[in-house]
Amino acid sequence: MAEQKKHVPFVSSETNMAEFTIRALLIGLVMAVVLGAANAYLGLKAGMTIAATYPAAVIGMAILKSLKGSILEENFARTVGSIGESVAAGAIFTLPAFFISGIWKEFYTTAHYITATLILISGGVLGIMFVALLRRVMVEDVELPFPESIAAAEIHKTGRTSGTGSKFLFGAMISGAAIKALAEFKLFPDTWEKFITFSKQTITGTTIPVQGGILASSPGISPAYMGVGYIIGPKLGALNFSGGLLAWGLLTPLILYFINPYFTPDFLSGWAQYLTTIDKSLGIKTATDRVGDPVFQMYAIWKYIVKPIAIGGMLMGALFTLFKMRKNLVAGIGRSITDVKKAASGSEVSSVRTEKDIKFSWILIGILGVAIATFLITKFIFGTDLLPAIVAATVMIILAFFFAAISGYLVGIMGSSNNPISGLTLTALVVTALILVSMGVDATHGGIAAVLGVAAIVCVSAAVAGEMCCRT
Repeated sequence: MAEQKKHVPFVSSETNMAEFTIRALLIGLVMAVVLGAANAYLGLKAGMTIAATYPAAVIGMAILKSLKGSILEENFARTVGSIGESVAAGAIFTLPAFFISGIWKEFYTTAHYITATLILISGGVLGIMFVALLRRVMVEDVELPFPESIAAAEIHKTGRTSGTGSKFLFGAMISGAAIKALAEFKLFPDTWEKFITFSKQTITGTTIPVQGGILASSPGISPAYMGVGYIIGPKLGALNFSGGLLAWGLLTPLILYFINPYFTPDFLSGWAQYLTTIDKSLGIKTATDRVGDPVFQMYAIWKYIVKPIAIGGMLMGALFTLFKMRKNLVAGIGRSITDVKKAASGSEVSSVRTEKDIKFSWILIGILGVAIATFLITKFIFGTDLLPAIVAATVMIILAFFFAAISGYLVGIMGSSNNPISGLTLTALVVTALILVSMGVDATHGGIAAVLGVAAIVCVSAAVAGEMCCRT
């Protein structure tokens, strides 16, 4: 096997260049607020967020270049600006549940604002602490392409040149935006799909009549996905394509085939009634027509059955990857402990810019501080007993560590836009709920609030860890 070529940074470790500056911090904070708010709106409306790193990179580069800032300042401003997306994701996926479940009778109160702020700060700090432990292990894994990091780095590098690189970059941005805008204005369809109905059959060995089908679709016209596919390469691109083929070519049609007999008029009528309750603008006739449409049924099967299966598969795959990376994880933690011992004994610790990390002692203090904060929130704000509060804090730290590693790994493969934060949050929700219920904690003793609080902190931690892993 050929020896892996050593990575040479664009800015050498010996270069003395401004990086952490007040102006870069302020620019990043403004972008974090704006892009975070935009992603919060998008997430509440569409149920997903998109990567903020590209607009943050372009805006930060344009402003700092006009101020004669360095490329490291641009990278720093982009990192600060894009992290708002992760905090927004953690907020929109969890905080509304406090109101929906009836725990918060009124959403906009000072007490609830303070509680939400404490939860988001705790999750953000925990995510950063775990990134400090996992960053080097993730970055040194040759199997992770980090597509968004590579794309953002190219934006910064081409911005430093006046050659054809900048022309290609901005030409690609303009053409991609134009294609996306034309598709959004329906000047041409961004995809084509048609439901192909199978002939009526009878399930072998029964008298149950069934009639399935398959949804034939063309590839969607998405400049963003084309760019990500180009960056991750044919191997990982083929894996993503095979997952879609498995979902829409096998699982969804197979499930539709077997549950089709249960789509009785009474069932469809109840389904239509349910749609009108969650969407007040939907009339009963429109809802009835919608649930009777096989394309709508296929998308519902994909969303509520196949997608959770895919998330479970990603979790198991990521856990297996963590198992394979166990030696590197232990080595990374051991290296941090060695640095602490060297510093305590007065020995010289590596001062190379690209090798600097948060001190291990500070990482432990940060993790312990978040655990204490979780305990205090669970015990005194949500009103649980002493033991459940301790267990909730412990479970939170364990889940946050593993999900931070999983999030970082998945972002390294697919980018943060495809990071299944909602799936990780649901997993944390279920695990925490099962543990607290087994201890006898119920809704009258703050059980629901404690579960949602732990899931919220884990959600923010995983989102921040994934975002920061691919920004370094």
